[in-house]
Amino acid sequence: MNKIFSYFLIALLLAACGSSKKVTTKKRKSSPKVIVKTTPKVETPKEKEVVVEVIKPNTPEVYANKTEEYIAIYSDIAQDEMRNYGIPASITLAQGILESASGQGRLSVEANNHFGIKCHGWTGAKIYHDDDASQECFRKYKNSKYSFRDHSLFLKERKRYSVLFTLEKDDYKNWAIELRKAGYATDRKYPEKLISLIERYQLHRFDAEVLGKATANNDKHIVVKGDTLYSLSKKYNISVSELKSLNGLETNDLFVGQVLYVKPIPKDF
Repeated sequence: MNKIFSYFLIALLLAACGSSKKVTTKKRKSSPKVIVKTTPKVETPKEKEVVVEVIKPNTPEVYANKTEEYIAIYSDIAQDEMRNYGIPASITLAQGILESASGQGRLSVEANNHFGIKCHGWTGAKIYHDDDASQECFRKYKNSKYSFRDHSLFLKERKRYSVLFTLEKDDYKNWAIELRKAGYATDRKYPEKLISLIERYQLHRFDAEVLGKATANNDKHIVVKGDTLYSLSKKYNISVSELKSLNGLETNDLFVGQVLYVKPIPKDF
């Protein structure tokens, strides 16, 4: 009986051992991680709008010659100097034309000196130029307008020119003569040269305007298409040669917009 029980226990133990199988769990293989690289969208910058400013060039004035151009540029300044200092605009312009070669001379181009005024104790900028002697000292200005003002002061503040200011402001002939006598220029023909310029280009008209003796606006004509000196001479009852002399014209050429004086200024100017 004991043997049978022993066999039973052994069989029971064997059964228990057989049923306890090791359970192995396999880990699931995880799906490989897919990394998607995205390229950021690059926005193409919008082209900047370029605004081009078109500047229309001013139509340049056309002048018969360099002297006419000089007169057009500086006549207003000369008249201002006449109002402020009593020097005839005609004299100022004629001296400027003569001394600066109508603005083309070296002193006027490089030093803005339109009147050939020498240093004479000047403490400002200087330029050296051959004149009566070699490499003489002349005044140099930053702007041409200062040359005109210095010219006025040069005459007004020096006693040797005081006689000029006893003359009538429209007496350009005696102003020219007394300038030479006072020592402004060494050229004996200086007065004749000034008078010739004043009468050739009718510079005394600027004196008349300042003094309120100017002729009316109907004494001027603005050139239009088709105008000729001959047609204007017939229209205003004046000869072609008088028209040319009155306006300082060297040729018969005219241009649209040109302002012409068509009536002589009274003789007492």
